Amino acid sequence: MRRYLVEVAAAGLLASLAVSASAQSDMYYSAHHDYRVVEVTNGLIQPWSMAWLPGGDMLVTEKPGRLRVVRNGELLPEAVSGVPEVHYRGQGGLFEVVPHPDFAENRWVYLTYAKPVGDTSTTAIVRGRFENDELSNVVEIFAAESAGFGHYGGKLLFDDDGYMFLVVGDRQARTTGDLTTQQAQDTSNHAGTVMRLHDDGSAPDDNPFVGDDDALPEIWSFGHRSPQGLAIHPETGDLWETEHGPQGGDELNRIEPGVNYGWPVVGYGVNYGAIGSPIHGGIGQEGMRAPDHIWVPSIAVSGLMIYDGDRFPLWRGSIFAGGLMGEQLARLHMSDDYREVIVEETLAYDMGRIRDVRQGPDGYIYLAISDRAGEEETPIVRLEPVE
Repeated sequence: MRRYLVEVAAAGLLASLAVSASAQSDMYYSAHHDYRVVEVTNGLIQPWSMAWLPGGDMLVTEKPGRLRVVRNGELLPEAVSGVPEVHYRGQGGLFEVVPHPDFAENRWVYLTYAKPVGDTSTTAIVRGRFENDELSNVVEIFAAESAGFGHYGGKLLFDDDGYMFLVVGDRQARTTGDLTTQQAQDTSNHAGTVMRLHDDGSAPDDNPFVGDDDALPEIWSFGHRSPQGLAIHPETGDLWETEHGPQGGDELNRIEPGVNYGWPVVGYGVNYGAIGSPIHGGIGQEGMRAPDHIWVPSIAVSGLMIYDGDRFPLWRGSIFAGGLMGEQLARLHMSDDYREVIVEETLAYDMGRIRDVRQGPDGYIYLAISDRAGEEETPIVRLEPVE
């Protein structure tokens, strides 16, 4: 424990030193690794997600509905054709891009997006073949049973067994009246859930609610507000998720099948319209899981990554969470079993709203910086160690 207390003190001291140092150079200091922030490419409008293909190309989604290619550090001038129409308004747009684990053989790329449905919208997944910088044979494989114009979720990833996990938020459902009956507590819809799917969008037979007439079979966990990050720990295989709280109380959750994560009954923020009071006057209820880590005040968590590369060896096993409103990268140092957050350290601050954080195939840490209004071109940068 003494070692961890020393780390906390060192992290705070070095973070304060970095304020003046970074004003004079591009070098920052941290408790374990000094690093530089290096621009990779620029000219993007609201970049939302990054992914790499086997040949080294980077795919980047832009929220207005464009898929872009970065090749040898250069952003190609033309967007990829074949992307479906997206509902680009408010929180809606094009979200995640994820290559299939067997992309080299099948060329499949997955996109999540806000799909327009009549006078409303939902979160959907399409799959297409990516060849010659074009998407073809684009097919919708899943559309969530949820409606609204916010809290879409949209994060998507594959685990080592080839299953997909998708998050969908509570769609900004009102939190008045009986909180236990709210949309995120109702498993007859997909709002406020983490879902587990086959790569064709169907529900696996061993999902926790298969056979339950009152629940949808795709649901893996529920009771989530506005999921913004999703990652699998390479050491344990645990699934981790981050989500926005209301005016504070952002959460980090370790996701387990069939578990209720409590929203809107469990919360650590201040509900909109209820200035100065907690969301419900308490922080837990029997049968509902409390978060593993919270941010009060909120940093508006966005993007989640767990590092296992060689460039920053003392950061291996740490969880990294981007911050939008907080304009920072939070590093969460974990216990020896990678189940408990021991120390939080603030990195890469005051560079803008960090929408996505990824470990590149080269072991560097990549950040997508996004302008909230979509009026300015923004970069992708990476953290590189300074010897």
